[in-house]
Amino acid sequence: MGLFDKLASAAAVRRDVVSVGGLVPFGVTVERLLSPTEGLVAGRRVILGGTNNYLGLTFDQDCIEAGVAALRAEGTGTTGSRMANGSYAGHLALEREIADFYGWPHAIVFSTGYLANLGMIGALAGPGDVLVIDGDSHASIYDGCRLSGAEVIRFRHNNPADLDRRLTRLGSQARNALVIVEGIYSMLGDQAPLAEIVAIKHRHGALLMVDEAHSLGVLGEQGRGLCEAAGVMEGVDFVVGTFSKSLGGVGGFCVSAHAELGLVRYTSRPYIFTASPSPATVASTREALAVLRRQPQLRERLWQNVTQLHGGLTALGFVLGAAPSPVLALMRESRDQALADWQQLLDAGVYVNLMVPPATPGGISLLRCSISAAHTPEQIKLILSAFAGLPRAQLPTGQAALV
Repeated sequence: MGLFDKLASAAAVRRDVVSVGGLVPFGVTVERLLSPTEGLVAGRRVILGGTNNYLGLTFDQDCIEAGVAALRAEGTGTTGSRMANGSYAGHLALEREIADFYGWPHAIVFSTGYLANLGMIGALAGPGDVLVIDGDSHASIYDGCRLSGAEVIRFRHNNPADLDRRLTRLGSQARNALVIVEGIYSMLGDQAPLAEIVAIKHRHGALLMVDEAHSLGVLGEQGRGLCEAAGVMEGVDFVVGTFSKSLGGVGGFCVSAHAELGLVRYTSRPYIFTASPSPATVASTREALAVLRRQPQLRERLWQNVTQLHGGLTALGFVLGAAPSPVLALMRESRDQALADWQQLLDAGVYVNLMVPPATPGGISLLRCSISAAHTPEQIKLILSAFAGLPRAQLPTGQAALV
């Protein structure tokens, strides 16, 4: 087989998902951003209903000005890793500030959220160790597991009893295991039963990492995520996350009460061999974190929008993947149905995410919305009006169990 032959299947998938409008849903070009919630797609103004821009901070003027000032003062990039070129003052300040936000003493910043998972999992675990992960974990978690070389055990999604069984089978080896779950899962928008998972982790003496990528700024009284909302911060060993969603920037992080986190800088290949975040990226992220802390009304507005859209879609008779969450996933009968629906929504002026197997759990096809605090009530009404034109498809037998 030639090097390019393996790409033939990808080309076939691409042909299969070209919409009737001639667009490929995976990688649509947004020709111009007009605001956090509107853009031009295929020459038409559309409401952006699938951006993960939960707090709407991508156009926040304070964040923009902080980035511009850093760009002028420190240039466009760092041109190397922190190991090779050193840390800028902004890198260290961001680490102090994200650690203070969580109330923990230690933090490390990565260049992306994807690299945060690769870097932490690959540094913490290796051959002879065990990683016990939720079966619906994000691709970055799976890739981090591969990088580590550790044994990987999957437990059933959001099933504490199955996690308990698998740790029990490990016996004393469970004390050398790292359990990995997410706060909010990105496909269906459901939350981990974290209090139960923490209790199981304590019983077996394992360590626990929680990926709060989609729950930072969304859950908890201070916006710290599901760990805070579930009241189990002290029972979690590592929190990883990204700056690319609620904070509207680029980058990733890990925070911990364990002093050993600092040693990750000397063992994590994705940290050592990746160029560090640019000064402008760091500055805008620092300001976004400050906005998150001083403007809790953004989170309140987000949940008002979530309630309005979730309630409206439910009233229209659609099957949703989870309880109310900033991620709202509509389950469709087939990939063809989901593709047709995606194009119909775009024609009606609403852009959402099309999610199909193998990226989705259980082989289902989804229309995925992610709501922002920046959406207005009128925009939510327009989104609902667009969805009202779609068929209320019934799920095939067996798929309702995923809800």
